[in-house]
Amino acid sequence: MKPQFKCNDLFCKVHVEDTDFQGVVYHANYLKYFERARSEFLIEHEISQAQALQAQESFIVKKLDVEFFYPAVLDDNLIIYSTAVLLSKARMHFLQSVRTQKNDILIVNGVVEVCYFDAAKSKPKAFPKNLLALFE
Repeated sequence: MKPQFKCNDLFCKVHVEDTDFQGVVYHANYLKYFERARSEFLIEHEISQAQALQAQESFIVKKLDVEFFYPAVLDDNLIIYSTAVLLSKARMHFLQSVRTQKNDILIVNGVVEVCYFDAAKSKPKAFPKNLLALFE
């Protein structure tokens, strides 16, 4: 079994800016919710994306696999669940899902493959040591 780390859940409310004229969340916004959850995971563990960028390093999304089940709508309270699965020292999967807080309806599931990238050398590199330590 590959090393896994359960991230803290992210709670958010659907605002009008997230929806179309019928009050249904745009499909692309689920990717934003996933991104926010991954960013909060890094922040909670004192891993600065701003510092990484200054060092010409970044977390990049390599691959997405998303499956939609049910629409979220205006004023829904959502929970974004995330589990990080370390595949190698420079690659991980985030298993992510969005559910309604009120009645636990599954809205969307996704697997997001993330790599760590050295822009100066134009190639992948190992994640920061403090991130890798979470999987030990």
